[in-house]
Amino acid sequence: MNITILPLEDHKRYNVNGHTVYKDQNGRWESKTGMSTMEWNAFRNYENTVINNPRFKKHTKSTFKTK
Repeated sequence: MNITILPLEDHKRYNVNGHTVYKDQNGRWESKTGMSTMEWNAFRNYENTVINNPRFKKHTKSTFKTK
């Protein structure tokens, strides 16, 4: 299974396999639709490597391959 993450608005909203993930007023990542554990794990990995990395000026599309 491939999980694709597209930035909609850097540091605020992202698309994960058709699910919109956004940061709520408390600073937590939320999704109004149900995401699988693998999708959340891929997003957490993307958050740690891209979103929280100050070297990335513009966030890019990423595809994670799962087993």
